[in-house]
Amino acid sequence: MVPAPLEQLIKQLSRLPGLGPRSAQRAALHLLTTQEALPQLQRIMLEVSNTVVTCSTCGNVSLEDPCHICTDEERDGRIICVVEQVDDLWAIERSGSYKGLYHVLGGVVNALDGIGPDDLNIRQLVERVENPDTQIEEVIFALGASVDGQTTCHLLSQRLEPTGVTITGLAKGIPVGASVDYLDDGTLAVALEGRKVFG
Repeated sequence: MVPAPLEQLIKQLSRLPGLGPRSAQRAALHLLTTQEALPQLQRIMLEVSNTVVTCSTCGNVSLEDPCHICTDEERDGRIICVVEQVDDLWAIERSGSYKGLYHVLGGVVNALDGIGPDDLNIRQLVERVENPDTQIEEVIFALGASVDGQTTCHLLSQRLEPTGVTITGLAKGIPVGASVDYLDDGTLAVALEGRKVFG
């Protein structure tokens, strides 16, 4: 059968997001049969483990703490965009349309998975906004449109309201290039509710 070390590798790979048991098995076999793949992956993983850190200010991953975004004087330090995970931060950065700061929550409230407010970086966000040295004027919620995402936004709003900061959220509705007849009922309802003056 499968050698025990290889079985352990497959099991570890299958725990990664997007990889099920069969994908993990294919990946493990590829790593074994491609001569340079496994040593190269091992070297890169060790390098990442030794050099990449989590920013203590915003939760981004970087080579330094605070990260390059938090220390960039060209960015608008009066605005914080709240995201669920680091990959959401990367997606917004790729758009090139936002030049403020970030705050990574580390997830959303989810009662079924046992994730409560204390499991997220909510306290740190409130402390950043309350700190008179930061002069934060606006907090943008850039969380998913799921029930858990919206519940988390509501909770954040309650916690931030006493600070007097302006709270905004990403626009939701019809994506660019989409046809109306292909959209689900929920997306259409949100798009109609959030309509604006044309022109």
